[in-house]
Amino acid sequence: MDFSRFLSDEFEVKGWVNAAFRAVQQEEAPGKVDAHAATLVMKLQLFIQEVNNAVEETSHQALQNMPRVLREVEVLKQEATFLKEQMILVKEDIKKFEEDTAQSMQVLVEIDQVKSRMQLAAESLQEADKWSTLSADIEETLKTQDVSLISAKLTSMQSSLAMLVDTPDYSEKCVHLEALKNRLEAMASPQIVAAFNSQSVDQAKMFVKVFTEIDRMPQLLAYYYKCHKVQLVAVWQELCQSDLSLHRQLSELYDTLLGTWHCQLQWAAQVFKNPHEIVTVLLIQTLGALVPSIPVCLSTAMESTAQDARLAQLLELHDASVHFAKGLEVAMLPNLKEQNLVKVMELVEVVFAPYKPYQLEYGDLEEENLLIQISAVPLEHWEVIDCVQELNHSVNKLFILAGGAVDNCLKLTDGLGVCGLLKALKALFSKYTSDFTNTLQSIRKKCKLDDVVADSPFQEDWTAFQSSVRIISTCGELLHQCGDFEQQLANRILSAAGKYLSDSYSPCSFSGFQDTSSAEKKSSIKNPWQEYNYLLKENPSEYASLMETLYTLKEKGTSNHNLLASSRAALSRLNQLCHQLAFDSVFLRIKQQLLLLPRMEGWSSGGIGETLTDDLPNFSLTPLEYISNIGQYIMSLPLHLEPFVTQEDSALELALHAGKLPYPPEQGDELPELDNVADYWLGSIARATMQTYCEVILQIPQLTAHSTKQLTTDIDYLINVMDALGLQPSRTLQNIVTLLKAKPDEFRQAAKSLPRRLAAGIAAMRGLEG
Repeated sequence: MDFSRFLSDEFEVKGWVNAAFRAVQQEEAPGKVDAHAATLVMKLQLFIQEVNNAVEETSHQALQNMPRVLREVEVLKQEATFLKEQMILVKEDIKKFEEDTAQSMQVLVEIDQVKSRMQLAAESLQEADKWSTLSADIEETLKTQDVSLISAKLTSMQSSLAMLVDTPDYSEKCVHLEALKNRLEAMASPQIVAAFNSQSVDQAKMFVKVFTEIDRMPQLLAYYYKCHKVQLVAVWQELCQSDLSLHRQLSELYDTLLGTWHCQLQWAAQVFKNPHEIVTVLLIQTLGALVPSIPVCLSTAMESTAQDARLAQLLELHDASVHFAKGLEVAMLPNLKEQNLVKVMELVEVVFAPYKPYQLEYGDLEEENLLIQISAVPLEHWEVIDCVQELNHSVNKLFILAGGAVDNCLKLTDGLGVCGLLKALKALFSKYTSDFTNTLQSIRKKCKLDDVVADSPFQEDWTAFQSSVRIISTCGELLHQCGDFEQQLANRILSAAGKYLSDSYSPCSFSGFQDTSSAEKKSSIKNPWQEYNYLLKENPSEYASLMETLYTLKEKGTSNHNLLASSRAALSRLNQLCHQLAFDSVFLRIKQQLLLLPRMEGWSSGGIGETLTDDLPNFSLTPLEYISNIGQYIMSLPLHLEPFVTQEDSALELALHAGKLPYPPEQGDELPELDNVADYWLGSIARATMQTYCEVILQIPQLTAHSTKQLTTDIDYLINVMDALGLQPSRTLQNIVTLLKAKPDEFRQAAKSLPRRLAAGIAAMRGLEG
């Protein structure tokens, strides 16, 4: 039996028993299970007895060993106590030794200091002697014209001079040494210039070593810069004297400078320790030394360019500089960590500095350009149909100009001129709406909508209305494209200028500026070509406005903005004027007929039918011509308003829903017409007709009994027309009918529940006492 399983940490009684009996069932007959169980119990009892014996024997041995262990512990304790006493004695001996030898150690320290001073004095004397020797020999050495040998002598003199700082004539020695260095530099200058001009690596390396040893490296670099500056400035002057345009001149110059960057970087890497910084400084100095300077050339070019082409000229020139900057950026990016970022930023400033005055005035330049361009868009024509067509064509031209302005802003200012852009766009839309409004006024005059001639013969003319509907559709297109443009404008502004907005920016912070957190500063090396920001230093207030605009766009989303709120409002007012134009073009014919009413002679004098008795029934009277014309005209309205319903024109639909018509429904009336644009227009014209009809009725000086019946017949006819069109007569018109139909003896009773002024007016007309 394997008893080792009893020692396992995962021992389980049930499992062990089951395993023992399972083995028996497989090996022996099932009937012997009881015998196997008895054998197993006996074996376990024997094993328990053996374990007990082992435990007793182990315990007995432990008890026997215990006294010996205790004795050994006691001995160890005594030895530890003795060691402690010995350590105390040693500590006291050390302390006593320190006290006895302290004075001797102080004497040794003083002796060592004296020794050091004597050694320093000896070295100083040696260096002084060496300086004297070298000073005496230097003149002979200079005569050899051996630059390396002279440099070695001067280096030794420089080392000797460093030991003679405290000597009385130290300053004179410094002046003498500098004079010797100047003589060496003057002697070597032709060779230096020749080495740099011939691009001799070995010669240049030798001079770098020499000038490094004599601490004159800046002077050597000055020779390097001067040699190449002279060549590059000569190239520029030759370009300026050519017949090439300024854009071509700049492009050629920038190509030369970019080529110089690549070839000089490759050469300088073999000669200088910091080639990237040296070549960067070379470009900075070259751009600063150009004669005539780029700013002067830009100013001259802008003054000689026509006013409408100035911005395009500026963008073309700026594009040449941007192309050059991108070429340098691509060349620098792989080794950005090796660059002196301060010098790179200085180079960026020098490249773009000529454009800074124009970038700061971008808003004015763009506004001037847009106003010139939009003024060239014709809206006014002799014929109305031509005006309508030009208004329609002008929409795309307007938004092409606006989109071009956004492109100009991003190209010239990289998004920093957004405030100027918004100002220019506002001026553009203001000028356009003003011209549009003037054209509408011209169309009104051409259609004679403001000259209501009552005596003119009645004739239906729907051309003015049809033209007005087309103009309304144009307004809808304006509103639609304005919404789309504003959305695109917000997206483009945020994507282009959003990089200037820090996550830590808050509009509530002092002066609205953002502080870059230390985490952002340490995060990565920033690319100076992407960090150029002329606006922050030159116009902080405009920069703060830009940050506020960007913050609003970022927080509220580009779909919830008011970048062109005033322009949208102006276009909505324009749409309203177009609605008024269309309304007036329809209502003009009705108004002309209604104005005839007060001046008709038959109301107060005896006319045809006046001799008939007052008891003649009303149905024997027929409506007069003026109201028949109006009725027929109104009945034909649905046919002409049908395009509002059947025509699938999203722009027209947008404009119609955005516009409002005069003569809105009276308060409390049912408004089913609001669901249908054609019904809305029909209702407005009908209400205008009824209100104007009421006004002219009250202008009739006097009514006879017969003319009262005639007027009642006319009004009933109009009410029937309204009823046929599904329109309700106005309350005032119903009240007038009631007062006209009332018999003289019943008039006072009928007027009680009606407006007093209206009742008094009708009573005066009918010659009744109020």
